[in-house]
Amino acid sequence: MIASLSLAGCDTRSDPTHSSKPVEDSSTFATDAPRYVETGDLSRLKARGYLRVLRPPHASFEHLPRQGFPDNTEDNLLETLAESHGLRLALVTVARHEDLIPALLEGRGDLIAANFTVTPQRKQRIAFSVPVAVVREQLITRQSDDTLSAPEDLQGRTIVIRRSSSFWETAMALRQRYPGIQVIHAPEHLDTEQILDRVARHEYDLTIADSNLFRAVLTYRSDLKVAFDLTEDRPVAWGIRPDNPDLLEAVNTFLTEAKLTAFRPRISHDDLPGIAKHGVLRVLTRNNPATYFLWRGELLGFEYELARHFAKSHHLQVEMIVPPSRDDLIPWLLEGKGDVIAASMTITPERMAQGVAFSRPYFQASEIVVTRASEPEARLQGPKDLAGRTVVVRRSSSYWQTLTALRNQGIAVTIEAAPEDLETEEIIAKVASGEYDLTVADSHLLDIELTWREDIRAAFPLGDPKPHGWVVRATNPKLLQAINAYFDKEYRGTFYNLTVKKYFKNPRTIRTHVKFRAKRTGQLSPYDDLVQKYARLYGFDWRLIVAQMYQESRFNPKARSWAGAVGLLQVLPRTAKGLGFPTIESIEDGIHAGVKYLNWVRDRFEPELPIKDRMWLALAAYNVGHGHVMDARRLARQLGLNPNRWFGHVERAMRLLSKRKYARHARHGYCRGSEPVKYVRQIKERYEAYVRLTEL
Repeated sequence: MIASLSLAGCDTRSDPTHSSKPVEDSSTFATDAPRYVETGDLSRLKARGYLRVLRPPHASFEHLPRQGFPDNTEDNLLETLAESHGLRLALVTVARHEDLIPALLEGRGDLIAANFTVTPQRKQRIAFSVPVAVVREQLITRQSDDTLSAPEDLQGRTIVIRRSSSFWETAMALRQRYPGIQVIHAPEHLDTEQILDRVARHEYDLTIADSNLFRAVLTYRSDLKVAFDLTEDRPVAWGIRPDNPDLLEAVNTFLTEAKLTAFRPRISHDDLPGIAKHGVLRVLTRNNPATYFLWRGELLGFEYELARHFAKSHHLQVEMIVPPSRDDLIPWLLEGKGDVIAASMTITPERMAQGVAFSRPYFQASEIVVTRASEPEARLQGPKDLAGRTVVVRRSSSYWQTLTALRNQGIAVTIEAAPEDLETEEIIAKVASGEYDLTVADSHLLDIELTWREDIRAAFPLGDPKPHGWVVRATNPKLLQAINAYFDKEYRGTFYNLTVKKYFKNPRTIRTHVKFRAKRTGQLSPYDDLVQKYARLYGFDWRLIVAQMYQESRFNPKARSWAGAVGLLQVLPRTAKGLGFPTIESIEDGIHAGVKYLNWVRDRFEPELPIKDRMWLALAAYNVGHGHVMDARRLARQLGLNPNRWFGHVERAMRLLSKRKYARHARHGYCRGSEPVKYVRQIKERYEAYVRLTEL
């Protein structure tokens, strides 16, 4: 539930010289919104039952959400945050942007969420959360204006911005360097989009906008453009009263997990050369025992192992992507959210007609009618016996097409659509329980189920075995050619045969995998409870710690490195002592020491860094030392890279520290940079897989 209210009445004066006034007690409140002054911490907010969010004029939760707009992103986060603490969300709007901080300090709201840039001046007055976003301030002009390419071109031009905005400080610094620039303050009740409208209409000359907002604006208008960036990356965060440490900690913990787990599919339609430049093959698949699953912290699956083997042959990393339902696979591929589908997909003309191409077959499976074990064999011996029965399958499956063909031949079978997010194994379970009458399954999927359950059986096949293929966009011929060459070489070869045997021919292995799959148990490691305990204590997502633990020790509590690091998180005894642990012989002390050390390392990096990058930098420092990471950041800046971004920037510089040319100028000298690069990437990939698979 979201309530709304307004502070400071309805002052809409647009005189640029009008000064701000304090928030008045006679503020107007919506009838369903809370009306009180409260400066207490989180416990007081819970007693009141509300989280009051301060917003500038015209802000509302009731607007048309546009993808990418900062307020839409913040709204989603705020609703989840409030719900997680059992609070109702109340939107509190102020009359002028400059009233946001006074209203917060006076207790008229509990938190500022307004695409609010962190500045030194603001930090002197209020506390800030970890970053919600990282932006650059950009000079905005009309699309037809080709006269601006650098700050010196601004002589004689006029920039119009609100005095209360962070842009004002930027513009003042610019005018000091170039006195010919005129800076005029816009009325405080105008938001950035309204100012942009006036620039487009030639009412204002130029303005400044945050990069995240303007990027979203460009999705619906083309009459404006960026002239150039005015700042480096700057954090946007939520403002909190300085004497509310519990609320600040709760917000930081929430944002850290939310940002780390916010996986947005990268959109790309590249063929193999473009994929090679990015270095990652994005594989669309499903989470089931035949394709891709998690077992005791390890990523497994027939399709996963084939995809990883293929990617490795082309020097690519593999990223497994599981869409919400099976009927999303081809649409996601066509939308550019993945490069290839590897999901035991039967080759059919109907699928090829959607604008995709199938690889050569790499597997064959029969479609088998599945019934309960208690059903007499004499009742189901062939397709004609399906008359009068109900078969439940996904509409997007090849089974639906097969059954439709039978019905068209005169067999009076009822075909019922199963939910698209149900896997074949889950539909089989509903047949076993009696909820569904019959279903159809590929023979290899049914074989897996029959190794561990005795309440179902195979009735009969529906025709000959059908070929499976990987799927690519029809516009990606080079990727298709590479996949076909791979299967030409590997099909029925040693690696292929061993992989088939591992997943489909070894009953003992299959039973073990099915029993301990994370989707069934929710368990990632034998130490989940302890990891969750200390991850909560230090504000980490426990799944990230488990991913790091697997990387460090493969869950072996007796692991010991050549350097003397011990335990599940490979902590050096002297490091543990420095953190207050005389010994780390017990599993719990070892886990606690490792998580505490990761927290100590993270705290050595600026809190204004993007949440994800601060985490990747901390992991790199855990592996190779803070000093080497700082050397890599300094080198990244010298090379024109971003020292605040790990992937594609600091990691590139890190690799160079193993070369004498660069190492001799580094404060901490030589570093085998490939090790932390590999360390961070593998933890990230495993962590993302853990998140996807445990949330299915």
